[in-house]
Amino acid sequence: QVQLVESGGGLVQPGGSLRLSCVISETPFMIHVMGWYRQAPGNQRELVATMSSGFSATNYADSVKGRFTISRDNAKKTLVLQMSSLRPDDTAVYYCYADLSTDPWNRSDYWGQGTQVTVSS
Repeated sequence: QVQLVESGGGLVQPGGSLRLSCVISETPFMIHVMGWYRQAPGNQRELVATMSSGFSATNYADSVKGRFTISRDNAKKTLVLQMSSLRPDDTAVYYCYADLSTDPWNRSDYWGQGTQVTVSS
């Protein structure tokens, strides 16, 4: 069973930076899309940033453009979200997401357990 394991959340002051990492527990047959979503209390889960596999095309929420950067290390099966100029409204649980195939016939969505990011002075 493929698992996504996140790390790197924590408490940071406004204007600060954090780096989130997500490791895939085993090598899948194919990764189609990977990304980060977040959910603040009382809100729906929302897209933060995604990266497609083939051409590494990226997509960012307007609220994080210019502040967050998504990247991937295929050899290490790791997805990274570098967050800077953090604001209190970035406070949320951040989830790693992967759309991947475990073999040529099975393709599913996978989610990590979430990591808390709190931006506060």
